[in-house]
Amino acid sequence: MTTATLKPLRDGMVVARRNLIKIKRVPDLLVFSTASPIMFILLFAYVFGSAIDVPGVSYREFLMAGIFTQTVLFGATITGSGLADDIQKGIVDRFRSLPMARSAVLVGRTTSDLVNNVLVIIVMSITGLIVGWRIHSSPLEALAGFGLLLLFAYAFSWVMAVVGLSVRSPEVFNNASFIFVFPLTFIANTFVGTANLPGPLKVFAEWNPVSAVTQAARELFGNTNPAVPPPDAWPLRHAVLTSLLWIAALLIVFVPLAVDRYKKAVSR
Repeated sequence: MTTATLKPLRDGMVVARRNLIKIKRVPDLLVFSTASPIMFILLFAYVFGSAIDVPGVSYREFLMAGIFTQTVLFGATITGSGLADDIQKGIVDRFRSLPMARSAVLVGRTTSDLVNNVLVIIVMSITGLIVGWRIHSSPLEALAGFGLLLLFAYAFSWVMAVVGLSVRSPEVFNNASFIFVFPLTFIANTFVGTANLPGPLKVFAEWNPVSAVTQAARELFGNTNPAVPPPDAWPLRHAVLTSLLWIAALLIVFVPLAVDRYKKAVSR
């Protein structure tokens, strides 16, 4: 790689380190980002789990892939919130005065939030094992499942970066992201199957990237019943391929869009 290519990466790693140090100094950020998914695991496993039946699969095993996907999706919102906060506080203006690549702020922000998601997934996995979740696939398939979740989180961080750079305060971002992300996670197969959803919602859920990633994670973790026929919808029948296509599409569309929005945000 040339020096021009390496510079944004080096500068991005410096910014990522700065963001990770912030987590170290303010551990509440990590505590509350893990408390919410743990609450969801316990709530659905012990309260709703007894009322939900999934043929041939323990509901707790069915549940975990959905909770993982929901968690990394909400974890990606940290990117937008952090960028909106940095712009409001003028930190980005300080970055502009330094001899660093402009893209470094975005690369650093998305990378540090990916590391945060890794830590959250580790805590969630331990919680899942405690409540009865088990992986029934090979170690390589399990690692592929975790890798797919993190790739989806990284791609969605760029979506949230665009949103965070399009608003003028973290408070506005929090409201905007909630309206956007919440339907994605619940009109999906995260907590229940899609078969009983009414027509339009069923179609939306089947083509929802959250459903594809959740289904792919279930397959890679071995948390599906091989005796049950695969879903009829193409995205869920080919869940791993669909997930990779969604990840590629999100990165192709939103990385350049985020860079463009960043240039406009720092110049206003």
